[in-house]
Amino acid sequence: MTWTLHNLDSGPARRAFEIASEYADAALLNHSVRSYAFGAEYARQHGLSYDAELFYVSALLHDLGLTAPFDSHTLPFEEAGGHVARIFTAGLGWDAARRARAEEVIVLHMRDDVTAAEDVESHLLQVGTSADVSGLRVPDFDPSFRPALLTAYPRLGFGPAFLALVEDQATRKPTCAAAAYVASGAAQRIAANPLDA
Repeated sequence: MTWTLHNLDSGPARRAFEIASEYADAALLNHSVRSYAFGAEYARQHGLSYDAELFYVSALLHDLGLTAPFDSHTLPFEEAGGHVARIFTAGLGWDAARRARAEEVIVLHMRDDVTAAEDVESHLLQVGTSADVSGLRVPDFDPSFRPALLTAYPRLGFGPAFLALVEDQATRKPTCAAAAYVASGAAQRIAANPLDA
């Protein structure tokens, strides 16, 4: 099986990749694309219908709140990233409801209690990011999927770099979801990620 971005050659998809490329380093950018890919593959395996463009744009922008230009001193990074997505998609001409959905998908990706029935795009982003960050569900994917994806979008030391980013968030914003994530053993899970084996 050859991994591909499917048919996401729309203007919004291309522009989201361009913006993410401008603000995220290569490791964080590749993580964003891999998160989309894991989520999309999970959806394919489970027969889930979703808005591919909304999901892709949200995935590409979901961690921009971790980058210096968009890091908020008061908001959790996922909320800051949601605001970036809302503004970015306004520039694309998306209506208010669709802009709000992009923000919501990014904010909710930090929760593992959102089911596909409740919000499929948020669920897929949570599945995709958890697979890429911690290796959750990675063995459940088609064996040919992982090497193809990692060849196209290598990890480039993503695990330790991401851990440093969320630990920084946890230190500065002790009530945020990143702080709870760090306190729950994030360092151990990231270090044990089979994607880095």
